[in-house]
Amino acid sequence: MSKFKKIETGIEGLYIIEPTVFEDNRGFFMETYSKRDFEEIGITYEFVQDNHSKSSKGVLRGLHFQKEYPQSKLVRVIKGEVYDVAVDLRKDSATYGKYFGVLLSEENKRQFMIPRGFAHGFLVISDEAEFVYKCDDFYHPGDEGGLIWNDPKIGIEWPLDKIGGVENIIQSEKDKKWGTIE
Repeated sequence: MSKFKKIETGIEGLYIIEPTVFEDNRGFFMETYSKRDFEEIGITYEFVQDNHSKSSKGVLRGLHFQKEYPQSKLVRVIKGEVYDVAVDLRKDSATYGKYFGVLLSEENKRQFMIPRGFAHGFLVISDEAEFVYKCDDFYHPGDEGGLIWNDPKIGIEWPLDKIGGVENIIQSEKDKKWGTIE
């Protein structure tokens, strides 16, 4: 039996993953990825790159995607808490333009499996957060695409009350300039 529970999100291929956590008076232990156990729950990716970022409260990264070299991502938070979002950009999908958001934190230890064909972003709602993720293709500079975080056609309900409102969002200059979904 797999050490991971796959939770449906209502969008094909997009899952929340809950690991089995072994806790005692010393702390905890968990596997965050096992190719064999992931295959048991129907998730079969060949990850080739791991990334790690640290951000402060109010940082909103995204919504990013790769145009010609899309990436599947297995994301999780190892410190703090974020609201993580994936937007379906697969034009042939019944859920094109729909999003799903989930709280990821060091406490809940949940992971988010995002397949190719999605824009991805997150908002840090704790004082700081460390975010780690696996990708099934390498990053290709110059192949980046993005969507503006508050695209009215998508209608993401970001938990802005947890950071003090929209005036407290911190973004890169690049992320401020993305357009809307087609």
